[in-house]
Amino acid sequence: MTKKEIVKAISDELGLTQLRTKEIVQKTFDAIVETLVEERRIELRNFGVFEVKMRAARKARNPRTGGQVEVPAKFVVTFKPGKEMEAKVRELEERELARKLAASSGQAYRHGTSGLQNPPANSGGSSIR
Repeated sequence: MTKKEIVKAISDELGLTQLRTKEIVQKTFDAIVETLVEERRIELRNFGVFEVKMRAARKARNPRTGGQVEVPAKFVVTFKPGKEMEAKVRELEERELARKLAASSGQAYRHGTSGLQNPPANSGGSSIR
């Protein structure tokens, strides 16, 4: 999703013009960035925590040449999601898993198998006489 799509969704829901909504969204993003620069941390309840951290210098490998490259230390922004976001993402994961299981069991049924991993009890190679 892009910022433009976020602006459209919010303006449609609140009945504001897209221009006014874009200003509000941009001001929100600007405030987050400014707070990160000044205070290095911003906590948005029920959303998560953005934090500026120093990534240590390290040695990396250039994928083209295979040679070692020194990567200097630098500031990076990290994000730790809040409990509500974690719970919603977990729900998404569970729904996706259930969808895949339903699709695979439907496919197994169409192919004449039960989808079970265990072979039938009478599959030892001998026949009953």
